[in-house]
Amino acid sequence: MTFLRLELHNHTTESDASITCAELLDYMAENKVDGFALTDHNTISGHKKMAALLKDCPAPVQCIYGMEYTTYYGHILCLNLSEYVPWDSIDSGNPELIFRQIRGTGALAGIAHPFSFGYPFATGCRFEMHMTDYSAVDFIEIFNNPEPLHAVNLPALALWESLVLEGVSIAATSGMDLHNRAPFEGRYATFIQDMGIPVSEALTEAIRSGQTWVSKGPLLTARTLPGERRTVFEIQDGKKAGCPVDPGKQYLMTLRLPGGKLTESIVPGRPISISWDSLAAFAQGPEPCPVIPKLYEENLELESLLCVSPVLYLSVAAG
Repeated sequence: MTFLRLELHNHTTESDASITCAELLDYMAENKVDGFALTDHNTISGHKKMAALLKDCPAPVQCIYGMEYTTYYGHILCLNLSEYVPWDSIDSGNPELIFRQIRGTGALAGIAHPFSFGYPFATGCRFEMHMTDYSAVDFIEIFNNPEPLHAVNLPALALWESLVLEGVSIAATSGMDLHNRAPFEGRYATFIQDMGIPVSEALTEAIRSGQTWVSKGPLLTARTLPGERRTVFEIQDGKKAGCPVDPGKQYLMTLRLPGGKLTESIVPGRPISISWDSLAAFAQGPEPCPVIPKLYEENLELESLLCVSPVLYLSVAAG
């Protein structure tokens, strides 16, 4: 299994950043990014410029065209956006309307940094729309790298986990929210499986099927064997500079279910098998049960979290 590393939240001088489209492209190519999103605030003016630049770019990097709706009630991140969708219909009491309009064009619509600091620091950054139907949302940005880890990203991760454990099918992503040449090392990126198709198409398929990894480099993968009622977990290297996999290190894996979590040690190169029966005590609600795998480096503190893997749906209570 091979993976694509994606940087899904980036800005240029077309909105409020200090780098041009050309400089953004060069920076992504220098860092060997497979695909990056162009998500300027409230404009798609950079799309044609970036498309022209890519024709002459020798590096195998692809652009995911998008935009970030910047409103007084929160930011909406659009990916694979082919046309500008007017946002005069935004209603903080009925945000599902604009999300569905965006998705109606074939684009992906997600919530950016939902717990970012708002007034008086940056009015509108915090997502304060009254969302009643999260099925209208494709993804939540659970890690916005420049934001404070505990004050902003932890509640975003907790929101996504709570929705998943309640039965909502929603993908997780991360973003650099790049406005300059900020370093990528030690920061979260979004990874998807390389399916040999254009990155934009692979991203749509991955987000709609929930197959995204948010990681600093190591990836925790799962291979489910329904006939044997077990799942095999393995650590793979996402090959991101600055956070390599240590082959001799013992990592920690957690499997979060609605009724609790299981914690196990795992070493690279030595897959471990988890019986579904061992998870039954933590299962609640309807089957199949959602299971959130996560990988930690040294302990179960947030600072040690390396990877949030795609949600598994397992019939753990079935005999």
